[in-house]
Amino acid sequence: MINDALDLPAWRSALQRERRVQVPEFLQAEAADRLRECLEREVPWTLALRDGEGPRTLDPAAYGAMDEAARTALFARTAASARGQAGDDGYRFAYDSYMMVSAYQQGRDPGLLLHRLLEVFNSPQYIAFAQALSGDPRIRRVNAQATRYRPGQFLRRHTDIDSREGRLYAYVLNLTPHWEADWGGLLQFIDDTGQVVETFLPRANSLSLFAVPTGHAVSLVAPWAGNDRLAITGWWQL
Repeated sequence: MINDALDLPAWRSALQRERRVQVPEFLQAEAADRLRECLEREVPWTLALRDGEGPRTLDPAAYGAMDEAARTALFARTAASARGQAGDDGYRFAYDSYMMVSAYQQGRDPGLLLHRLLEVFNSPQYIAFAQALSGDPRIRRVNAQATRYRPGQFLRRHTDIDSREGRLYAYVLNLTPHWEADWGGLLQFIDDTGQVVETFLPRANSLSLFAVPTGHAVSLVAPWAGNDRLAITGWWQL
């Protein structure tokens, strides 16, 4: 599944130096195409959102019953709920999600390709690959979810710290065939002063990988975006 031509020492050196890299042509072309097809046509998406009341999801039936105007209004309300609330860190998000680990454990959607992908991600061979790419022998397991960002969706600034999960590195396996910078949906790295210090375009078949904790966000997807922003995301963990 992984591109045999990857220069692991070069990418490992870059990751250790910069704490973030974007590896192009990460998968073999056939594997990337098949995963993209799965996300485009086969995944029963839920809506993941976090507003002033905390995180929650809308199941596929409830989410699918909403028309475009209702979805747009919900995304706008979610974003606006971060304003002016004392004691609130302002962390908000709204995007389409398929939680691969919980779906696998619960036996949902039998036959879905993503279940097999989760098995591959947690195989001894892939864990060894992750350790080799990162140079970090502590990696023991991989968490994953499928994500789809559409116009009006976003992920505000956060660091991915979660002491319960032992997150070491966050990753985004980008699967959209084409993306333009002014469509939004950009992975932006943000320093402690609130400045954007680097931006990764979600280039097709690239792996964005960065150490935890790192301040970052996914910018608002514009109304004129010509594609859905499709990806497999998660963490390499203790």
